Amino acid sequence: MSGHNRWSKIKHTKAASDAKKSKGWTKLLKEVTVAAKGGGDPDGNPRLRSAVDKARASNVPNDTIKRAIQKGSGELGVESYDELVYEVYGPGGTAVVVEIMTDNRNRTAGEIRKVLERGHAKLAAAGSVLYLFHKKGHILFEKDVGEEKLMEAALEAGADDVRADGEGFLVETEAGKMHHVLDTLEKGGLKALHSEVGMYPDTHVRLEGDPAAQMVKLVQALEDHDDVQNVYANYDIDDALMEQLSA
Repeated sequence: MSGHNRWSKIKHTKAASDAKKSKGWTKLLKEVTVAAKGGGDPDGNPRLRSAVDKARASNVPNDTIKRAIQKGSGELGVESYDELVYEVYGPGGTAVVVEIMTDNRNRTAGEIRKVLERGHAKLAAAGSVLYLFHKKGHILFEKDVGEEKLMEAALEAGADDVRADGEGFLVETEAGKMHHVLDTLEKGGLKALHSEVGMYPDTHVRLEGDPAAQMVKLVQALEDHDDVQNVYANYDIDDALMEQLSA
């Protein structure tokens, strides 16, 4: 599995335990709260729209989402988080981008450094990793939508690319165009399985053996941390090995 195989990632995520689901809700709501600082109307705030869509896709109750928006917009007091980006050198020469939201920078910095040390990784200098990644929109569809139909509609709507992705199809867009493309496709009867704007690598590093196992453990440890919102990495691991290492 790699950063470009979204289908495998979504299946892996959907198989998470109920305990992780609860923690996932907390992270989703934190993103909603922070995004709402830019305005409490999802229709006029693309980042909030994405955060709300993710929360709803994970079955977070609407009332809970509404309260998170009100906290971020100031209607229910002020709840403040610092947004940080850590650039990391990972196992096997990989590059990792870690997006963080925290109410205590010093505590989070110490905890993340420990995770990296245990995971055979280290912090990189600012700018030494981020240039390998670009922000893009990804929209995932099941294969039964039909490749030709999806490709024609997606490119007409302004997408950059449509390609096979595991057991589905991936539509890639500029970050700012994702919601327009998604709305256009869904109005045309093409229902998306998942959509998100994220940081995606231009190239990938193939991992096997110990570096692959170390990479999987590192990503899992980072994603389990309460203050880590997203982890992006340029590793590529064979799907069969990935299943084995994730078991």
